[in-house]
Amino acid sequence: MNVRKCHDHARVKVAAVVGCAALVLSLSGTAAQAGPRDVARQTLGANDGWGAYGTGTTGGAAADAAHVYTVTTWEQFKAALKDGGSAPRIIKVKGMIDAVSQGCEAFEAEGYDFQKYLAAYDPAVWGHDKPVSGEQEDLRAASAARQDKVIKAAVPANTTIIGVGKDSGILGGSLQIKGVDNVIVRNLTIEAPVDCFPQWDPADDNKTGAWNSEYDGVVVYGSTHVWVDHNTLTDGRHPDSSLPSYFGKTYQQHDGLLDVVRGSNHVTVSWNSFKDHDKTMLIGNSDSATADDTGKLKVTLHHNRFEGIVERAPRVRFGQVDSYNNHFVVTKGQKWGYVYGIGKESRLVAEHNAFTLAPGISPAKILKKWNEAPVTAGANYVNGKAVDLIAVHNAEIPGETLQSGAGWTPTLRAGVDPAKAVPGIVDARAGAGRVC
Repeated sequence: MNVRKCHDHARVKVAAVVGCAALVLSLSGTAAQAGPRDVARQTLGANDGWGAYGTGTTGGAAADAAHVYTVTTWEQFKAALKDGGSAPRIIKVKGMIDAVSQGCEAFEAEGYDFQKYLAAYDPAVWGHDKPVSGEQEDLRAASAARQDKVIKAAVPANTTIIGVGKDSGILGGSLQIKGVDNVIVRNLTIEAPVDCFPQWDPADDNKTGAWNSEYDGVVVYGSTHVWVDHNTLTDGRHPDSSLPSYFGKTYQQHDGLLDVVRGSNHVTVSWNSFKDHDKTMLIGNSDSATADDTGKLKVTLHHNRFEGIVERAPRVRFGQVDSYNNHFVVTKGQKWGYVYGIGKESRLVAEHNAFTLAPGISPAKILKKWNEAPVTAGANYVNGKAVDLIAVHNAEIPGETLQSGAGWTPTLRAGVDPAKAVPGIVDARAGAGRVC
């Protein structure tokens, strides 16, 4: 079953949708009656991004009745992931399930005291070496290990995870799609995990220090054929603005929303809403991962909405990444660094995207050069007008001249909307609760 029918603006003129039952009038005027569909068994459509390459992405569409689960708690969710061995499975998440309902205190190792940790590793006392030993560092690490065991959920191959209705998802859990093939994640509101025990690194950020946190909302690690669609990923109840500061730096308790790393390949990220987060998405997490990542990290991002994002939307290393028909919104007064990070040996194609920038924000900062790598960036619109992102970057950002021409042409696109139309299309349909 091809979900692209729900969004094919080129072939569909009118769709009167109630739930997902629709009467469709084609451009030729032919009427077709579509009955209710089981969205949990939908598969990624042909040519719909890199996830459609080769065998495509079907997730748990072939699951038998014994391997279709409806879960309402984190414990039930993790049990469903483990049940059934390698059989295809569908896990329906009903309501918002909380991975850390007991609070951070439940993970604390006996004797751990954050105030004592601060006193021990204050740079005025400890200096600028990263804490690797000491009573409170050992207890912090032990506490972190307890949290890690609870909030990470390993997703097996041939799995579909899908939210039921409009208000279902995961609070504070981390989906680990690691070393597997053929996974679908759809229609979930995913609130980014909060690291209860970030580590202070006084040598980070040019020796001014930083708090280093763990846990992504979703991490695709060494996996293939993954489709992440119609989710809302956000800091939710725990925005960075609510975090305190220690040693003059924000006590950062968030890592990424969605990372694709360590030899992962053939991934499509579509129709998601990414909201209110700093380091949003890495495609390739290390310049040194040459053996893992060279020739891989082929990822497509299309029809996603990004708002309140500071950076990494995405930052790319190594991969052939196709980013088209996405809408990026930067509001007045928000913290913002860049959208696309051009990293080591990356081959990014960013075309037909729309950017809505608040007054006074220059489109020159949309691209950020981290390493020498070519990029294709054409047919993009900023505030309703065509802008050559490479030319404006090279004109306004000294010492960061970008090469034009990524050296490849994407072919796996199910349909491209005009960039000027993207804000209206994407804002109306991206995010959880809008699957059909």
